[in-house]
Amino acid sequence: MRSATRPVSPSVGTADVSAARSASMVTAMSVTGHGNRPTVLTLMAAACALLVVGASVGFTSSTDDAREPVRRGASPFATPAKALDVVPASSPVGSALGTSRRLYRSAPVVVVAPSADPAAQGLAARAAEQLRAPMLLDGPDTAEEIARLQARRVLAVGAVRKLSDSVAVGATSSAVDAAVESARRAHRVPSPQANDVIVLTRSVTANLAAVTTARNAGATVLPVPDADPRSAPRAAQVLRDRPRTPVIALGTPFARSLGYTLSVVRDGATQPGGGYLLFRNRHLVALYGHPGSAALGVLGEQGVTKSVRRAKVVASRYARYTDRPVVPTFELIATIASAGAGRDKDYSAEASVKTLRPWVDAARKAGMYVILDLQPGRSDFLKQAKRYRSLLREPHVGLALDPEWRLKKEQKPLQQIGSVSIGEVNRTSDWLARLTRKYRLPQKAFVLHQFSTSMIRNRSRLVTTHPELATVVHVDGQGTQGEKMGTWKAIRRGLPDGVAFGWKNFYDEDKPIRSPRKTWAVRPRPDLITYQ
Repeated sequence: MRSATRPVSPSVGTADVSAARSASMVTAMSVTGHGNRPTVLTLMAAACALLVVGASVGFTSSTDDAREPVRRGASPFATPAKALDVVPASSPVGSALGTSRRLYRSAPVVVVAPSADPAAQGLAARAAEQLRAPMLLDGPDTAEEIARLQARRVLAVGAVRKLSDSVAVGATSSAVDAAVESARRAHRVPSPQANDVIVLTRSVTANLAAVTTARNAGATVLPVPDADPRSAPRAAQVLRDRPRTPVIALGTPFARSLGYTLSVVRDGATQPGGGYLLFRNRHLVALYGHPGSAALGVLGEQGVTKSVRRAKVVASRYARYTDRPVVPTFELIATIASAGAGRDKDYSAEASVKTLRPWVDAARKAGMYVILDLQPGRSDFLKQAKRYRSLLREPHVGLALDPEWRLKKEQKPLQQIGSVSIGEVNRTSDWLARLTRKYRLPQKAFVLHQFSTSMIRNRSRLVTTHPELATVVHVDGQGTQGEKMGTWKAIRRGLPDGVAFGWKNFYDEDKPIRSPRKTWAVRPRPDLITYQ
């Protein structure tokens, strides 16, 4: 527990890398029936190896795919009409259908494979690649798509139900080779083309049919495993290099936030130290306090220029332990719990934007991060956060809530430990997320200070799913190292997924203060380390 003598302010008045086909892939797939047969694993590996990692956009998610009539003699390949389109599929069957509908107007030959037979799918992908044909999986809507494509031959590889104009093909290399050769003699194979479209998929293997169709239509396919291009460096780079190329994303996991995350990577809205996500492969090391008031933390012990230098020195003590960026940070107390009620009777003195602006600007110029800390008294966090909207619009500025100083009516600072409802916390994070999304800002820190479980009521309902925010529970207990570790374990217990953690060292109250080496050894390793 922290000391009851924690000070309060007496009255603070303040190249194009699109889908070039792999020559080795074509060689591996062109088996003529002579010599050794490739194994199923080889076929699957070769099929998956087809992947080539190669302006603000509007977000559109289609729930009903367009089925336009096909004009004879027209190019079989389609160009997406939407800048951003999510295939609303929950399975590989749906992803394959959606990709075919978006990228093919027609096809003389279609290849179909069973939805639950990876070996047959690998052989089918080989056949589809050689014929530059769409590949579908057997499902309830497959026949309708074949009809739309006006296919005159269907190669059904493996245990596929009987389809119109289908040719049953055994799931063997020789059978597939013979079927491909027959189709080539009877039907013209479309000429290859580079289609200026990018297709995003969470899994190349799981979505093999859709990926094969996309590549055959000339699209660039990029893997984005967690449906967030900010976490896939290669995909992010390609998307940034091709800011006007239409994007098709496969599957409903992309639907919620791709409009925002795509705009971030295409705008190059990176964090101090590089990258798009705040705590992906980086740590923040912060000095805490209020300008001009040494009693409120170390930031008040010197001016802004010397504080920048001091923050960099403290951060450098951690940089020796990692190859990842360690970003020096200011945690500025923006609203300060006050012994006096003040004109608004809320026992919180709100610093002006003018007072904080030089610190925010100096941090930006120095490549640092800033967190604005709120001690709202009898006000509420959302109301106070909105006072600093202009500062929170800066790409390097996040927000911290300090429930210790959230008071009920008739309460005063230091007479009790304050608390906040989870509803107020979630309303504040919702507002900050909308602000971040509206201005296409990098992901922001959303920090919750806590040293007692009573400080945040119903914490299990904490919303941690905003892609715009990196939510941090900052464990800021003080005292002996044994007491601090006990608080660390207690506060981390029972939290929802998706939370990062912060640790605070107190220069005066900790007995003794933990060294950088021992702080770095805390597990799980803190993402945010603060000094007060």
